[in-house]
Order: sequence, then structure tokens, then C-alpha cells
Amino acid sequence: MAKAEDISITADEPFRLAAARIVRTRTEELVAHADGVLDTRDIERVHDMRVASRRLRAVLEIFAVCFPPSEFKGVLKDVKALADALGERRDPDVHIAALQAFGKVLTPTQRRGVTWLVAEQRELQTAGNEVLAAALQRMEERGLRERLLALADAAEGVEEEDA
Repeated sequence: MAKAEDISITADEPFRLAAARIVRTRTEELVAHADGVLDTRDIERVHDMRVASRRLRAVLEIFAVCFPPSEFKGVLKDVKALADALGERRDPDVHIAALQAFGKVLTPTQRRGVTWLVAEQRELQTAGNEVLAAALQRMEERGLRERLLALADAAEGVEEEDA
């Protein structure tokens, strides 16, 4: 799993500035993991992007008071939708790996059932990949990265007493 970048915060740093910096960092981590995420031969890519989406969602929720509510609501909804699509693709990946490991300790006769289950999970993986591809397209079309960075910019522009 890809390690999240460490982000140092000092006790005297304004909350809103920390919010802006952290959201920018977590946004770039999410976007960086998008490359190759649809490749079902490397299941760690989707895992890393899913983890990055969860980290981003968490910091958005923690720092929600720093962002304009009207923009924040839509961005958070889009991040959640992307995370859901990543989960739909990731779940079959995990099941396939577990079934294949389980199949290694079975007799050839017992393994036939596991082979059938793996094939079923591959179909779900393909369907999940289609859902994820559509979510990635929506992310691009809706300018999610740019909207996240605009939230960070807005947080920096908020008056100190407001955040």
C-alpha cells in the first residue's frame, strides 16, 4: 500500500491554512493513483487509490468548517461516489485473491468449485471496472481535482475568526 505523505502541522498554524495544505496534498495523492487503476492485473493500484480517497474524504470532513458549504457539499458527494466505485471494483479483487489462496490447499476435485467462484468474481471485477471507469470519467468531466484545489484556495481566503 502506498504510504501517505507526512504533513507536519504546528500548534500555532491557523486551522484553515492547515486544511488547505492537507487537502491539496491528499488531492494530489488521489489523482496520482488514478494512472493504471483499471488494470486488473495489478490490484494494488485500485487499493491505493481507494485508500487515498478515504484519506481525502476524512480530511474534508474534519476541515468542513473551512470551506464554502455550497461548493463543499458537491465535492464531498463526488469524492464519496468515487470511493464507492473504487470499492465496487476492489471487493472482487480481494475475493479472487482469497479464493486463489484457498484453492492452493485443496484437492483438484475440490478446486473445481473454487475455480467457478473465481470466475464469478472475475465477472464482478469486470463490472466493477466498468463502474470505476465511468466514475473516473465523471471525475475528469466534473473537474474534481480542480474543485478540490478551489476548496483549498477558499480555505486560505477565509478570515481567521471564521475558521
